[in-house]
Amino acid sequence: MNIENETKESILQCDPEIMLDKAESFLNLMMRYKCAIMEVETKLNVLNSEFSLNHNRNPIESIKTRLKKPASIIEKMNRRGFELNVESIEENLFDIAGIRVICSFVDDIYTVANLLINQDDIKLIRMKDYIKNPKENGYRSLHLIIEVPIFLSNEKKYMKAEVQLRTIAMDFWASLDHKLRYKQDLENPEDIAGRLKECAELCTDLDNRMQDIRDEIDKK
Repeated sequence: MNIENETKESILQCDPEIMLDKAESFLNLMMRYKCAIMEVETKLNVLNSEFSLNHNRNPIESIKTRLKKPASIIEKMNRRGFELNVESIEENLFDIAGIRVICSFVDDIYTVANLLINQDDIKLIRMKDYIKNPKENGYRSLHLIIEVPIFLSNEKKYMKAEVQLRTIAMDFWASLDHKLRYKQDLENPEDIAGRLKECAELCTDLDNRMQDIRDEIDKK
C-alpha cells in the first residue's frame, strides 16, 4: 500500500469523524517529514564522506530511517489527549521523522552529533544522553531532537526530526530488548529484565574495550 492510501485509510479507520480533506492535509504533512528525513540523511552521508577523506575511516557504519505510521501518530495523539490536526501534530510530536545512526565507536557518536548540530541551518531543540546516563533497564543511546530546513517549490520550512546515535553493540542490544520485552505472558519478567540489564553492561564493556584498542592503535 502506498503512503497516500495508508494515510487516508488509517485516519478514517481510527477516527470516522475526520473527513478526507483532513487526510489530504495529513498526507502533505507526512510528505514534509519524509523530506526532513532525506535532508538529514544527506547531511550525515556528506559528513561521513568528508570524515573518511580526512581521517581514512568512516565514523558511521549505517543509517536507518523510518517515518512514523499514521495509525501510530493518531494513537499517540489520542493517548496524550492532544487535538488531532496538523498544527497540533507538528507542535506535540517530535519523533515522526526518525533517523538512527550506527557508529563504530562511542566517541564517533559525539563527533557525528557535534558535526551535525554545528551546521548553521540545524536547530538543536533537545538532547538526551542515555550513554552517560543510561536508562534503568540498561538502554544507551544519544537522542537529538533537531529542526532541519526543507525546500519546497514555494517555501522553506523547518521540520522536526529525531536522531538517535548508537554503537553497533548498543543497537544490537536495543533491538533484541524491544523484541523480547513485547512478548506476551512472560512467566518471569523480572528475571528476564535483570538478565537483559546484565547484557547491556556487557555491551558497555565491549564498547569501552574496543574504544581503548582503537585509541592505542591510533597512537602508534
